[in-house]
Amino acid sequence: MHKKTQPAKGRGLGEQRRRPRTSRRAPISAPPGTLRCDPDAVASRLRVFTYDAEALTEVESLEAAPARRAGQICWARVVGLGCVETVRALGARFKLHALALEDVLNLGQRPKVEDYDDHLFIVSQIITDDGGAEQISLFVGEGFVLTFEERQSACFDAVERRLRKGRGRIRAAGADYLAYALLDAALDQLTPVADAHGARLEALEAEILRGRDDGIISALLNARQDLQWLRRLVVGLQDKLAALRREDLAIISSETRVYLRDSHDHAIRLVERVEHWREYGATLMDVHLAVAGQQLNAVMKVLTIIATVFIPLSFIAGVYGMNFDPDVSTLNMPETRWRWGYPFALSLMAITLALQLAFFWRRGWLGGSRARSRR
Repeated sequence: MHKKTQPAKGRGLGEQRRRPRTSRRAPISAPPGTLRCDPDAVASRLRVFTYDAEALTEVESLEAAPARRAGQICWARVVGLGCVETVRALGARFKLHALALEDVLNLGQRPKVEDYDDHLFIVSQIITDDGGAEQISLFVGEGFVLTFEERQSACFDAVERRLRKGRGRIRAAGADYLAYALLDAALDQLTPVADAHGARLEALEAEILRGRDDGIISALLNARQDLQWLRRLVVGLQDKLAALRREDLAIISSETRVYLRDSHDHAIRLVERVEHWREYGATLMDVHLAVAGQQLNAVMKVLTIIATVFIPLSFIAGVYGMNFDPDVSTLNMPETRWRWGYPFALSLMAITLALQLAFFWRRGWLGGSRARSRR
């Protein structure tokens, strides 16, 4: 049932995600419901779709929109929040609550569903093409749906195409089904993002098992932060889908609740998938630390063997390097007067080295007999 979307582009190592913006709010002394746009917001562009099962009309202004007949649905899609007049005109046309209109322009709202008796107000977030998140706002009433986006969203474009083609039940169903289709498209958009993060972790696992150490910890921490951020988005959408299934919401029909239940189940599975990848990331961190510790132990083992081998050799060399005069006493370094003294000292070192290596081999410290017997 869910419409497939194109996988989101993965973030490179160290690349920063674009965080949701918070717009400038009205002055503290301003009355509730004061509308104020962010000066940096994208200029507003309006498209109005009026349709039923037989026909679809698409215009770019409220004035050009035909009067709705019985059974027709109106979808007003606003892309860009840079025009207060557009928001105010839509609010007046569809009798929207002033506080809800204020929340449309004040970005950074928490995900929510608010019931204003004759219409619902829904706030959510969607993934953008650059891997960030933006706020979307929906109004659902009897025969109309209004959507407000910071920038044009690909998932809402997909719903537009479905309307134009007239396939499925979207043209024959009510406004509540259109709202479901928009939220379901936003949910479908999150699935390839979760899969991309999973592929990213699997690639990091391959790097860890190959013994790579440079930048791995930073990449794992970034991946876990991204998954935590994605989890908040999915859980927020899951909660809204659950809220829309309430029996006391008269705007949502019983037929649409069936589809909302399916989307809610999809959201639950997606949360579980994100949780799986988060736990997988924590496991990879432990694996990386274990591999790094194993590599360090191997290095320390080699250094310890080298130091252990040279300790007795250094002792022998130190003994024969002492400056005791053999003319003073026959007990003072008699080998220094012996013809074979130097070869004897070297032979003693070689025999000591051979005995040590043989001992290490039998203990399995050099991959010897005990190591083979364990295999």
